Amino acid sequence: MRTISAKPGEVEHDWYVIDASGYNLGRLATRVATVLRGKHKPIFTPHVDTGDFVIVINASEVNLTGRKLQHNHYHRYSGYPGGLKSIDAETVRAEDPERMIQQAVKGMLPKNKLSRHIIKKLKVYGGSEHPHAAQQPKPFPEVI
Repeated sequence: MRTISAKPGEVEHDWYVIDASGYNLGRLATRVATVLRGKHKPIFTPHVDTGDFVIVINASEVNLTGRKLQHNHYHRYSGYPGGLKSIDAETVRAEDPERMIQQAVKGMLPKNKLSRHIIKKLKVYGGSEHPHAAQQPKPFPEVI
């Protein structure tokens, strides 16, 4: 038996769509990160992008358990002294619900050049509509 190493030209990328309403943020993010990275495929290779595209709809309806809406904070830093901006999850959900899912998934990917390429395959939308109907996305796999 030989170990198969996938090459970038021979990997097929599928499109999946998932409705985030009713999911907890962390559990949704782990499943999405697994599919983006390609760990659900038998041809997974750590140094090659073997993952699929993921479309997340209804991002504004994702659940946060406990008191995380008030206690989780999202930070941005401009690079200048005193340039740290911090807002709580409740404000982020009201103003930019896509940011919560994007940051949760990005934190679950490895910190390298490949993950910066992989995160671009995540498409998050606050409502139930998305402009990717031409890609014919499939329903998100439940077994992951």
